[in-house]
Amino acid sequence: MARQITDELDVLLGVFPERIKKALETPQREQLLEVVLDLGRPPEARYPDSFVYLAEEPVTREELAQVVQMIGEFGSDNRAGIERTLHRISALKNRRGEIIGLTCRVGRAVSGTIDIIADIIKEGRSLLLLGKPGVGKTTMLREIAKELAESKRVVIVDTSNEIGGDGDIPHPGIGRARRLQVPRHDLQYQVMIEAVENHMPEVVVIDEIGNSFEADAARTIAERGVMLIGTAHGITLKNLISNPTLVDLVGGVQSVTLGDEEARRRGTQKSILERKQEPTFETVIEIIDRNTLAIIKNIGEAVDTLLKGGSAYQEIRKREEDGQIIVEEKEQSLPRRTRTIRNIYPYGVSRNKVLDAIDEVKAPLVVVRNIKDADLILTLKSQYNKLPQEIRESEVRGLPVKVIRSNTTIQVQNAVREIAPSAKDEDDEILSVMIQNGEKVLERFKKQ
Repeated sequence: MARQITDELDVLLGVFPERIKKALETPQREQLLEVVLDLGRPPEARYPDSFVYLAEEPVTREELAQVVQMIGEFGSDNRAGIERTLHRISALKNRRGEIIGLTCRVGRAVSGTIDIIADIIKEGRSLLLLGKPGVGKTTMLREIAKELAESKRVVIVDTSNEIGGDGDIPHPGIGRARRLQVPRHDLQYQVMIEAVENHMPEVVVIDEIGNSFEADAARTIAERGVMLIGTAHGITLKNLISNPTLVDLVGGVQSVTLGDEEARRRGTQKSILERKQEPTFETVIEIIDRNTLAIIKNIGEAVDTLLKGGSAYQEIRKREEDGQIIVEEKEQSLPRRTRTIRNIYPYGVSRNKVLDAIDEVKAPLVVVRNIKDADLILTLKSQYNKLPQEIRESEVRGLPVKVIRSNTTIQVQNAVREIAPSAKDEDDEILSVMIQNGEKVLERFKKQ
């Protein structure tokens, strides 16, 4: 299916002062991303790979006031729009609340973007779209909503009117889907629940799930058997696993302490990470660019595999210039610490006892005061459930945690013996450093 673009660009240009409007009337206008108007600075047009100044004279307060008068009312998130268009205007304010800058982003309804995932949409699975800002998440979300609304009851929770446009009458780009506007961004989670309780949807579409309240609301919706289509702040599945606020969308992560025998049987440390519950979403679509997607069809299995140190399979789909779709597979894995443990961060364990144990065992270890310098956290079993958020986040990112039963000298010494690197580990690390240094010298020599 050929792409069709509806941008209503003339409507947006019509709100600008005449000198800016004329400067934008160029062959490049079809590629325009946004116009930036900052008080006392020249007006600026931004394109995918460049920017240009539209005039030498700086923007005045009168020009800003003219634009503000022609657009809709600004909400609590400092965003406004133009009725029945997808354009978004964001305000920059000073400390007195006066508008001193505007970012006017071009909104385009693009059809023909979801043919690459048509089979996945038909399966009726809950989909989570990820990707960097501006890569096309909202565009794809809008077209999925329009497609599903042909046969299902679809309700859109429209955070900033980006999906359905500004004004009370939604943009034609969402088709037959109904739209709930969000009066304040911090109330989005309430509107999400309202959508299910009041309007009996079969599909709920949500843009920008960004905090734990919204993640909990999404789980509540999924548990009622409603299909979810949403976007979240993150670029890849690995980002979500490392994000303590949104990790519940993919099942959550909890630390489990194994017994000595079980840890030996598995060949792991006693403290490991496991998925806490069923994921809210079933499939992740990572939007790499407008023509390339990475698809993980079973989030639960992928998260389990990644937490065990394995690699999750992604299906890479690429749309060629002739419209042909190429499918290939690749692996994704979580970053793992490969360096030998040298620096210990004690939490709830006597620092002096750890230092004495290191001297007694003659271990090549150092006790650090900053968790950012640590290779391992040493804590007590009684303290483990009380670990502060900073340490929890570090654990999720892969920092190992060693748990001991009590703060006795024997327990601390035994822990230090287990933690200390073996002679082989030290030799391997020295060899690795020597190889890296050699490669750097060789690279410098080649450049000369």
